[in-house]
Amino acid sequence: MLIASAVITGLGLGSMYGLLALGFHVTYAVSRTVNFAQGSTMMLGAVVCFTVWVKLGWPLPLAILMALLVCAVWGLIVERVAVHPFVARGSNSWLIATVALGIILENVVLFTFGKDPRGMPQGILTTGMISIAGIRVDYLQVLIPGIGVALAVVLQIFFAMSRQGKALLAVVQNKDAARLMGIRVERVIAFAFALSGLLAGIAGILVAPLFTISSTMGTLFGIKAFAVAILGGIESAWGVVLAGLIYGVAEALITALLGSTYTQVVTFALVILALALRPNGLFGRAELRKV
Repeated sequence: MLIASAVITGLGLGSMYGLLALGFHVTYAVSRTVNFAQGSTMMLGAVVCFTVWVKLGWPLPLAILMALLVCAVWGLIVERVAVHPFVARGSNSWLIATVALGIILENVVLFTFGKDPRGMPQGILTTGMISIAGIRVDYLQVLIPGIGVALAVVLQIFFAMSRQGKALLAVVQNKDAARLMGIRVERVIAFAFALSGLLAGIAGILVAPLFTISSTMGTLFGIKAFAVAILGGIESAWGVVLAGLIYGVAEALITALLGSTYTQVVTFALVILALALRPNGLFGRAELRKV
């Protein structure tokens, strides 16, 4: 019973890690850069949703739309301010620039939102229960993995069928050829960062009812999501999603069986071991190099 409950909890957490890791995948595949402010973007989604819904009294659907819009715009800002200027010069300083921008965002939220953690109001998703194999689980814990998988499917369809998605895939395969075909590569890269921010915002909104909301809530989530992206093979969309689920379940099982004291130590040790055995990730493939 304890293990089954931990697995259900882990699938929900793993879906959050997978969504954040998908953001890392999208930006890396298109531009060979990642947004290390991804965890802060997740926090931004939760804070904006809480502020607009609870403090301003807007309807929840409008609060969610506002939060997602803000996260997507923040993704564009990160690309324009902390990534594009450095990549244009051939510099890798975007690494520290995105980290710095995330820290700036956390401090801005700290000064405006406050340092005291807040909790989302209770609703049907967190109070309603269903029974799975004799275990009572609230609706949100069931909904989160479903949304995670559904978003992965939607992204797959988007890349395969939409004009913007095909342009993104063209840039992934060959930037120079895409530019010769008339695709505006810089615009596609900016779109990838906006999409990355959107995914982080969704994760923040979904996880907010399960945790307290604060300016630092996204820090550890962002680190874990990057570990998941590397573990799954950052160039594989389905790889990072599956790695997120595996990581979430492993984390929940370790917490249930050994206690929360050992959770981070054991899970990150397992990540190191897995990467030592498979340097390209569990579902990644070695890159072919022309000689």
